[in-house]
Amino acid sequence: MNLPSKLTAAVALTVLVASALPAAAFKPKKADADSPFARKLTPTQNELVNKAIAREAVIIKTLRERSPIVETYIQNMRPDPVMGQTVDSDAHFLARVDFGKVIGESGFLTGNEAKQGRFKHSLSYVTGLSKSLRLNFNEAGFVRMIVIDSTGFDRQHYNFAFLRNDFLGTVPTVVFDVAPIKKVPGRFFGRIWVERNGGNIVRYDGDLAGGEKDNINEYFHFNSVRTNVQDGLWLPTASYIEETDPKSPSHSLKFKAINQIWGYSLKVPAKEEDQADIEVEGATDESSQNGNLSPLAAQRQWIQQAEDNVIDRLFSAGLIDAPSDFDKVLALLANNILAYNQIPIDRPIRVRTLLTAPLESVAVGNTILISKGMVDTTAVVTADGAQQMGNLNALLAFQTAHIVLGHHIDTKFAFSDRLLFPPESAFARLPLQHTDADDTEASKKTLELLSVKDLADGQQYFGLYLQQLQAREKGLKALTTPQLGDSLVKTDGTFWLQAIISKSPKLNNTDLKQQAAEPLNAYLRNDPWTDQVIKLNAAVEPLLSARDKLPFEITPVSVNLAYWKPAADPDATSGAAAPAAAPAAQPQP
Repeated sequence: MNLPSKLTAAVALTVLVASALPAAAFKPKKADADSPFARKLTPTQNELVNKAIAREAVIIKTLRERSPIVETYIQNMRPDPVMGQTVDSDAHFLARVDFGKVIGESGFLTGNEAKQGRFKHSLSYVTGLSKSLRLNFNEAGFVRMIVIDSTGFDRQHYNFAFLRNDFLGTVPTVVFDVAPIKKVPGRFFGRIWVERNGGNIVRYDGDLAGGEKDNINEYFHFNSVRTNVQDGLWLPTASYIEETDPKSPSHSLKFKAINQIWGYSLKVPAKEEDQADIEVEGATDESSQNGNLSPLAAQRQWIQQAEDNVIDRLFSAGLIDAPSDFDKVLALLANNILAYNQIPIDRPIRVRTLLTAPLESVAVGNTILISKGMVDTTAVVTADGAQQMGNLNALLAFQTAHIVLGHHIDTKFAFSDRLLFPPESAFARLPLQHTDADDTEASKKTLELLSVKDLADGQQYFGLYLQQLQAREKGLKALTTPQLGDSLVKTDGTFWLQAIISKSPKLNNTDLKQQAAEPLNAYLRNDPWTDQVIKLNAAVEPLLSARDKLPFEITPVSVNLAYWKPAADPDATSGAAAPAAAPAAQPQP
């Protein structure tokens, strides 16, 4: 099969719905005497393999009861004389996948093609990806990215060879090479890491074993990682895929992609057509408040009701994070912007993280949403933290300006029945983007908010970030297209905050002291069970050449794993004071 030179969705099928592709070289039926598969396992190793097989069956059963969020982001690469490689084009897909419908022996039914970049249910998402590739969907290929083999991961279908003992973070593992006994399309061919204590497979990489035909000249390889989300339960979290361009003398990549899974605690709807019930936890009844409200206060309360309804709906759909400590830091920064500018406000600004990759932000009432991709790529680490702080202040100021200017959410969402729609309709039914007129007004106000003494110096960093994005914008159409809120980019290709660029130094990719933007997934990770975002504490790597910068790029999945620990008693911290909105010491993100 000859693939097009520019993939628009090719890896998506590999990442999420990987079609059964033959491997270039396949082990013979009977291993040679010097093959690792010819060596017998010890009784202890045999016992661990049997335990891994049994645990994989438990994972399959658990997944069939879950309906998490699956996000696939693809970058097609081309060589670059300075950076080594750059993104030529990209594609983004998002779905809530009911695994009860996709794990099994039967394939998907044919359905209408899913539109790229929208929140779809299981069947239309997967069939849409398949059609975009002009390939017949094979269910086995999809399941291989989630479970190793839902139809036969056992001794009758696979050979196992011990390789070594290994630690992944703090988790002790035993590593085995795995190969199918017979040439059957869709069988896994690669390596597994089995944690010693419980026999769970916590990591696996390789590709899909082939059939009898050898007419496919591209083979997608993946590295999948699982997370210990509950005691003894390891669930799929992420897969990383990349392939080198075989025609490149410099070994540059042809494409790379990442598949993220979260929202395992979301309940599977009882019926596909009946998903209107909304469960809101922690709701507070304020109907019995004493005193009468002024007309303005009543109007503001009505706007807040619309805001709370939308935020609750986005959370129940798995699109925004559960409140986290990191969100509190962002809220402190946003309220400091108001304090520095001596702007009074009736209630503090809140901030939540949109758990998706595209670069976007939006103000929903007094709650600012910033995408995880935006936070990751602006999180340039410096000794004093000034660059990341300057970037975050600029992002927050843009949405704070909308709040100050009264560009509030559509108050129709104050009526609860407006939110009774299926989760996969959240993007289509909740258009939260501001108008061009509002964004134009807010951009002017943003420059005013950032001009005060305490914030002015930080503009240089965000101007540098915008220059780096401008240099790669043509290849990042999917990443710069918002799913829910406001883009940084105008329709003419310039930025809403274009004026900030004049306040920054000129972008120089060869200057190793200048880092304008970080890769994706560089700063935050989200717990796939609780949906809280957690700051990564990765060591800072020195830049050795311009090729180490990787701005806005996908990078391999980290495999620094740890065992699950129960959450701390909430009563122990319930008395903690809320963060102040005064411009005291600057918090460190």
